[in-house]
Amino acid sequence: MTDTDVTWLTQDSYDRLKAELDQLIANRPVIAAEINDRREEGDLRENGGYHAAREEQGQQEARIRQLQDLLSNAKVGEAPTQSGVALPGSVVKVYYDGDESDTETFLIGTREQGVNDGELEVYSPSSPLGGALLEAKVGETRTYTVPNGNTVKVTLISAEPYRG
Repeated sequence: MTDTDVTWLTQDSYDRLKAELDQLIANRPVIAAEINDRREEGDLRENGGYHAAREEQGQQEARIRQLQDLLSNAKVGEAPTQSGVALPGSVVKVYYDGDESDTETFLIGTREQGVNDGELEVYSPSSPLGGALLEAKVGETRTYTVPNGNTVKVTLISAEPYRG
């Protein structure tokens, strides 16, 4: 597995997400009991409580699968050590389409990390911008497609390991 195939997480983020997963799994019997109680209330076609409990169960199971996938592909506590190359776990500074005065700094990572304190934007390595920058070296210009179909050029100014 390469650095670009994993989800980089701080130890605190991993622990927080693991605790959430454990709590959701422990809550499964509670939801199942709720569904069973609602089922016994009668006609399921007009039983709003039953349908609400089933919907909650579906959302909870989806979150469990999401967390299991995220945690199984996590690289924990190991920020990249290499400066000058954009990797998951790197804080990068870029400018767009030749406008060197308009820069943006962000973390290539996952919003699940919980590092976004409002000061640092987070872009996923699988997002158009994050993906375009993966393994770019300082000074390199990359092109990516935005949702409206236009292409944007972005140049990497710096890339440093995240030091949360």
